[in-house]
Amino acid sequence: MKSLPRWLRSLAAFGFFLMITLAAAAVGAAASQASPQMYAIMAKPSWAPPAWLFGPVWSILYLMMTVAAWRVWRSGAKNHGALWLYGIHLIFQALWSWLFFGIGRADFAMLDIVVLWLMIAVLIRQFGRCDRSARMLLIPYALWVSFAALLNGALWWLNGGTLPR
Repeated sequence: MKSLPRWLRSLAAFGFFLMITLAAAAVGAAASQASPQMYAIMAKPSWAPPAWLFGPVWSILYLMMTVAAWRVWRSGAKNHGALWLYGIHLIFQALWSWLFFGIGRADFAMLDIVVLWLMIAVLIRQFGRCDRSARMLLIPYALWVSFAALLNGALWWLNGGTLPR
């Protein structure tokens, strides 16, 4: 790949990060097909967003995550650990939907989202060492996952630990 022009290597890297990020999104989406119906019948806190909001928010966040990972790659800094962590964290991102919607285990999903949040915090730190903009691109993601963790906990609590199926 070194023999390719720099712009083409950069484009290929962006495509790679987009591909793995969208793959994680697709795995999560596969578990979430019944989520609008399931979410509609759950007891929810007054501050719960409408179901239609999740898709657009996640789409924007996935694009921002992709750009952040690409910027870290492009920085050429000692980024291997940060980029491996990015890939591993995508597993936990995709797993949450399967735990919450796929098997209806809000308790396991809560554990997953706590681990995910911690991984995002480390990613922000690691990405920031390579590229300040990459770090900033992950801040909205961290805030949304923080909100999602609160919502996960509230839904678990309000539904008596059992999610409707």
